[in-house]
Amino acid sequence: MLLVGGGHAHAAVLADWITRGLPSGTRAVLLTPSPTLRYSAMVPGWLAGQHAPDEGLVDVAALAARAGVDLVLDACTGVDPDACVVHTHHHDVAFDLVSFDTGGVAHGTAALGTDARVTHVRPIDTLVTRLSALPPTARIVVAGGGAGGVELACGLRNRSRPPLAPSVTLVTGRQGLLPDFAPSVQRRAARALARQAIRVHHADARIVNDELMAGDVSLEPADAIIAAFGSAAPAWVRGSGLATDAAGFIAVDAHQRSLSHAHVFAAGDIASRTDCPVAHSGVHAVYAGEVLAANLRSALQGRRPRAIYRPRRHSLFLLNTGDGSAIASYGPCSAEGRWVLRLKHWIDRRWISTYAALATDA
Repeated sequence: MLLVGGGHAHAAVLADWITRGLPSGTRAVLLTPSPTLRYSAMVPGWLAGQHAPDEGLVDVAALAARAGVDLVLDACTGVDPDACVVHTHHHDVAFDLVSFDTGGVAHGTAALGTDARVTHVRPIDTLVTRLSALPPTARIVVAGGGAGGVELACGLRNRSRPPLAPSVTLVTGRQGLLPDFAPSVQRRAARALARQAIRVHHADARIVNDELMAGDVSLEPADAIIAAFGSAAPAWVRGSGLATDAAGFIAVDAHQRSLSHAHVFAAGDIASRTDCPVAHSGVHAVYAGEVLAANLRSALQGRRPRAIYRPRRHSLFLLNTGDGSAIASYGPCSAEGRWVLRLKHWIDRRWISTYAALATDA
C-alpha cells in the first residue's frame, strides 16, 4: 500500500490506521516531500500575528511512525498505473494499491510569467518562507479575488502595524471579488478591505514588458506579487494513462477511486469527482479523507469500497480579515465579528490538536 502525498486526506488515513490499526498483512509506505503538513487555513492568521509560525504544522512523519508506515521523503514525478510504479526524483516505488493526495500545483504562470517578484500560493511552505522575508513596508500585490486572495491580502496588511504597515493591493480578476460567494459575503469583504485601505482592482493581473498591470492600470512599483489563482493539475497526471477530467486532474468516482484503474485512489486537490461537483478546498479534503480511509481499509481487506463523501449543499467558510474580525459564510447567509474569528481559531486549533495528540506516542 502506497500513499503519495501528505495532504489533509492522507492525514485522515494515517489517523485511521493509528486508531484502528493497519489491516492485517499490510505494509504501507508514505511518499511525501516534507515531514510536515502546513494547515493553509492558519497562514493568514500567522501573517496577522494571531498564530505562532509553527502553530499550523502537522507532524506527518510522526503520524506515519505511529501508524507503522514507512516514510520516504521524496516527490512524485510520475506514475505508471499499469506497471504499478510511482516515479520520484531519485528512484521508483512499486505498489499494489496506491492513493494520491499530492495537491495541485501553481496556476497563473501564463499571466504573470517568470517575474522574480511572483510567489505562488502553492507550494504553501515556499509561500511562507518568502513572505517571512518581506520587509515591513513592502509594497505587495495579491492577484486573485477568491477566499485565499482576500485572506492573504488582509493578513499581509496586518503583518506589521502603522507606520510600518505594508501597502497591499488586491487584483480580483474580471470575475470580481469572491465570485463563488453570496452577495452579502461580497459586501462584507469589500467593506473589510476598504476599512483597511487595501486597494482593489476588478481586472486581470498581467505583466507586460516587466510592468505589473491590472487591466490598463499600472501597479508599479511592487516589491512582491502573490499569485492566488487556485490550483492546476500536475503535468505528470496527463501523461500517466490515468483517466482525467478536462483540467487534467485524476478523475475519481463516488468512492475516490480512479475511473480507469481500480487499484488507484485519489482525494484532495489532485482529484476530481465525476459523479457530483466538489470544489477544491481544504473543507472537502478533510471530509473526503475520512471516506478515503474507509475505502482503503475495505480494498486492503479484499472488500468492495462502499463509503461515499456526500458534500452538503452549503459549506461553512470563515474568512479571516486580519484585523481581529472574520466573516462567516454559509450559502446565502453571512455574519461578521470578533466572535466569528474566535470560532475560526477554535475550529482550526481543534483540528491541529487532534493530530498533535495522535502523533504523540502514549
